[in-house]
Amino acid sequence: MFILTVIKLLLIALNIFPSRFTNRRIMFFIYMTNLVTHVMMDEPRFAQPIPNVTVAVGRDANLPCVVEHLGGYKVAWIHIDRQMILTIHRHVISRIPRYSITYTDNTWLLHVNQAHQDDRGYYMCQVNTNPMISQVGYLQVVVPPNILDIESTPSSVAVRENQNINMTCRADGFPAPKIIWRREDGEEIAVEKKKKVLVYDGDVLPLTKVSRNEMGAYLCIATNGVPPSVSKRIILDVEFSPMIWVPNQLVGAPSGTDVTIDCHTEAHPKAIIYWVYNSVMVLPSKKYKTDYTENSYRAHMKLTIRNLQYGDFGNYRCISKNSLGETEGSIRVYEIPLPSTPSKQVTHTTVESRENNIIPSSRNDTTKSLQTDVGYAMKNDLYPGSASSSSSGGSSSAASSSSTSMQTSALPGGAAGNSLSSVGSKGSLAIGKSMFYTERPPNEYASSVAGLLLHKALLLGSGFYLALL
Repeated sequence: MFILTVIKLLLIALNIFPSRFTNRRIMFFIYMTNLVTHVMMDEPRFAQPIPNVTVAVGRDANLPCVVEHLGGYKVAWIHIDRQMILTIHRHVISRIPRYSITYTDNTWLLHVNQAHQDDRGYYMCQVNTNPMISQVGYLQVVVPPNILDIESTPSSVAVRENQNINMTCRADGFPAPKIIWRREDGEEIAVEKKKKVLVYDGDVLPLTKVSRNEMGAYLCIATNGVPPSVSKRIILDVEFSPMIWVPNQLVGAPSGTDVTIDCHTEAHPKAIIYWVYNSVMVLPSKKYKTDYTENSYRAHMKLTIRNLQYGDFGNYRCISKNSLGETEGSIRVYEIPLPSTPSKQVTHTTVESRENNIIPSSRNDTTKSLQTDVGYAMKNDLYPGSASSSSSGGSSSAASSSSTSMQTSALPGGAAGNSLSSVGSKGSLAIGKSMFYTERPPNEYASSVAGLLLHKALLLGSGFYLALL
């Protein structure tokens, strides 16, 4: 089909068709036909173009060159980018041992073993005809990404809280890799104070005014479409001085019972945490049980005091200390009376009810019991040892009628900063920083205590008068 097309073109060029034929033109036509037939049938020609080949670095690549009717001519391979003759016919000319040549079924196959990046470029298959014929193919050598540690942020980096930091991740490869950042724990990255993203694109990750919540492991991931992708793990440490939060700063418990107090602390670098009572470090023993739970830069410290005695009441301090500073929290453990028996409370209510001819009310019992408890507890707190010395008369009645719960509403001023907690309950006072507390409550409660004691004396006097009647 190709030969017929060539003949037709020659006829048109010679103006033979559809003009009338002459002997001269017929002879020229026969000559051209023989020439074209000779060229097409006997001269070398390329049967198909050289394909473009892509191979990963270190892998083998093959470039085919299919030549028909080669005859006595020879095929040569040339690396154009290097301007280097690689092979001629079946002989390897290049001194690079990774190149080799094979021939099968009119196909001259150039082998590139363990391809390097320098092997990337154009390759020419050439036949030494006159004029020379050739065709060109391209070998693409791709390189998977590789993170350059020498140009990137170290695997662990530290920064002071509220300062700025830029974390860098550089990578090479072909094509050029794309860098993305993400947090290992899946949390968002605060690129800007008003912008948070799960994934950040770019070689440099800028973090401004870093907070302790941004502490953790960051992953720098490099991809370029050539497997495998690579990543680098960078741990960001945010350093700050210790802080302590005390949930309950006043804890009440009866003698002979166990009580647990606790503190929460945050610090980085890791802080040394311990308890102090009467200027002496508290160590684990039969008397004290310590428990420390740590999670990242947070720690929860607990102290259990067993079998409370008179010498165990007072101020306990939880202390947190690291290289950047030291802080402490104060917890006061105070004594409250043991709960009274229900029968004595009923007798007390019955005497008063007989005098006033009213049915005993549980609500009135609760109110009187609370008043007695507060008066007794405040007296015992203000004047240590007074509880033991006033065991006769009205004091014994007040002590026996006390309950286990103390409510802040019974004190002047409500619950504003003076929450008290009894055994098994927690107060409402929680302050983020340690505060200093005096050994005794403020003087503003003195008048309240005196009023409650006077009210108690009047009630006891009325009961004694009824008993005489």
